[in-house]
Amino acid sequence: MSDQYDLDEIADRVRKQYEEVSEPAVFEVEAPQELMLSMSDGVKLRTCIYRPGIGTKSLPVIISRCCYPHNEIFLKIHGEEFAKRGFAFVYQFCRGTGGSEGVWEPNVNERSDGYDTLNWLCGLDWVDTVGYWGSSYLALTGWSIIDIVPDKVKTMYLTQYGTDRFVSAYKDGLFRHDVLTSWAMGNAGHPVTADYLESCNYRPHIEVDEKLWGGKLDWYRDWVTAAESGSEYWKSGFWKLLKTIPEKISMPVYIGESWHDHHLASALTTYDKLSKASKNKSTLRIGAWNHMFLPCLSGHECKNLENNDIVTAMDWFHQILVEKVTPKKKVLTYIIGEDRWQEWEDFPLQTNSNKKFYFVAEQRAPLQYQLSNRVGEDGKLKYIYDPEEPVMTLGGDALLYNIEMAGSVQQPECGYRKDVLSFVSEPFKEGLLLAGKMECRLFVSSDASDTAFTVKIMEVFSDGRAFNIRGGITTMGFRNKSVERLTYEPNTIEEITIEILDITWKLKEGSRLRIDITSSNFPEYALHSNYPGIWSLQEKTKKANQTFYTGKNYPSCIFLPILE
Repeated sequence: MSDQYDLDEIADRVRKQYEEVSEPAVFEVEAPQELMLSMSDGVKLRTCIYRPGIGTKSLPVIISRCCYPHNEIFLKIHGEEFAKRGFAFVYQFCRGTGGSEGVWEPNVNERSDGYDTLNWLCGLDWVDTVGYWGSSYLALTGWSIIDIVPDKVKTMYLTQYGTDRFVSAYKDGLFRHDVLTSWAMGNAGHPVTADYLESCNYRPHIEVDEKLWGGKLDWYRDWVTAAESGSEYWKSGFWKLLKTIPEKISMPVYIGESWHDHHLASALTTYDKLSKASKNKSTLRIGAWNHMFLPCLSGHECKNLENNDIVTAMDWFHQILVEKVTPKKKVLTYIIGEDRWQEWEDFPLQTNSNKKFYFVAEQRAPLQYQLSNRVGEDGKLKYIYDPEEPVMTLGGDALLYNIEMAGSVQQPECGYRKDVLSFVSEPFKEGLLLAGKMECRLFVSSDASDTAFTVKIMEVFSDGRAFNIRGGITTMGFRNKSVERLTYEPNTIEEITIEILDITWKLKEGSRLRIDITSSNFPEYALHSNYPGIWSLQEKTKKANQTFYTGKNYPSCIFLPILE
């Protein structure tokens, strides 16, 4: 989305969303002001102010802090449109970006710079109340200061981000390339022209910045080597602090997320850790969009998806900053397959039953095996995992570079690869509402001393088309939710657990459940080399012989959270 045509197209969409806002655009807009605001260390940040032409009257103010210069076209629209409706709107570029002084280093300065900026803003005599607005990195700049803002800051509206950065970066030792490698290439502080897939696959990956990108990025090297949640990188400094912030606040927060956004797990952790005082007046709303708020359900009707985030934000800020009414706790999720929204008492969701399906190593049809509500006889299936010929990502939960593949997309037929095992159930006699986390328990072995296993869960419609619901991945090194690396003795059978992120999804009557098992999902996740150790330090790969076990002695199965 970097070329001007795409930016203009998105800008038109943003303007049209303001046509649906309930607040009338009745005010003239003053000429925007621009200043270089000094931070406590003397670095000056470019700051822009839009105000309605209503004199010196005290105003509600919305502020955003941004690191993306190409987003200024949208920030200007927000400034004009909010000012037309009686708000002042302030946006500022993070240091080293968009005309601000200083050196760009992601995340490092946002707490101190945000603190200085909010103290300056709240000290202006025309400022009545303040709301903070941001999505993605712009939401990070809000979360990083929400516990230390002045009293005039009454709320934040933060979407597509959370305060547990580790779970946005890693799953069981494997790095989320399609999010953070692509983001690093686009935000390196200098142009990077290297091929994306070549970059993801470069070994040892720790050297990709200097070898392919034109300069060393210490902050990226920190990301790709801190593969354990207990590492010093995540347990200290800014990331440790950020993770503790939700429990310290009391203001109402709007947390907006998407079922297929790469920050969902982090945002859910953040909501769960909100203090009681904050949660009792906050909103959690989860839709079915990608990171750019676009629908991403190619196999489903989405007439009621309602993804006008600008309307929702305007209503939120008007209620709290203008009417000065405290909101009540609300949890809303979009139910895929039913095309409707459901309000819940709390999150995580409480379901009243679990449905278990067993993997059966008996062929029920060519190129597919059975998924049954009854355990079968003991059996085993083998395949070879070659990191040099990975299974490529097609539909997923943590995609940014390949955002057109984010969400639920049509899947290939069973048997499309020899290294993918497909299991299919009988048709459902009635619809089933999935509400919460799914979990796969698999019995496996490998001749490698470390390796990976993945699952992809799909709904197969009555016409035979299959669409992914969720995916999951783990490694033998971080099996069973281990936070520290474990050893594995090759050819030893282990029970592994793959926990799969929450969702609300209605499986239709007549549909079937399909689960594919393999060992790669690239580039959503880094490829496992089949060697033990930190993934980014591996210089070579090797093939691994994988075995999957089923039956009474090895009851591999999946648990589905069902709301009846």
